[in-house]
Amino acid sequence: MASEEESAVKEPLDLIRLSLDERIYVKLRSDRELRGKLHAYDQHLNMILGDVEEVVTTVEIDDETYEEIVRTTKRTVPFLFVRGDGVILVSPPLRTA
Repeated sequence: MASEEESAVKEPLDLIRLSLDERIYVKLRSDRELRGKLHAYDQHLNMILGDVEEVVTTVEIDDETYEEIVRTTKRTVPFLFVRGDGVILVSPPLRTA
């Protein structure tokens, strides 16, 4: 019976708690996206992620043609502290019943 209560989602942060030690997707301000293993978090959504892949998307306007140039930059980081005030979205791993 206790395991059912531990896996129940009653509050929004319960979904984050159930994603500990699993790979999650985090969207941040300024067009940054992270995918990594969630090691820890707090009520402010400060997070510690491991084995992180960061994708930064930048859009520039060509001065001559006025076309948008979209560039993506990727990097991997072993451990990353994410400050919660920059977090826009957190997506837990897809669970199938």
